[in-house]
Amino acid sequence: MVRFVVLQHDWPTLHWDLLVQAGAVLRAWRLYDQPAAGSVIGAEPNTDHRLMYLDYEGPVSGQRGTVSRWDQGECVWLQDTAERVEIELKGKKLLGRAVLWPSSDGRWRFQLTAATG
Repeated sequence: MVRFVVLQHDWPTLHWDLLVQAGAVLRAWRLYDQPAAGSVIGAEPNTDHRLMYLDYEGPVSGQRGTVSRWDQGECVWLQDTAERVEIELKGKKLLGRAVLWPSSDGRWRFQLTAATG
């Protein structure tokens, strides 16, 4: 099963990094608010991260703050295109279908639909 982690990151301002395993790397998105089911929040694609971040907490190199694990679990890739990324998350806090997409203003959005049943 593919793993994911959400890291709370305090640099340059407080945000949450969603990191999803994709082969030998972690695909990454910066979430501007704490993710919660039903909320649509701002997001931004980030550069791929090393797999070590699945289990890492502590200082980030280059004096770029500190990260702490906010959630973690397993996931399934459902769709991965330039217009839409969709994953099923099975974490301790996040459980359901997450969608990331660019809105009409060019900014990305993140929404988690809570699992039912």
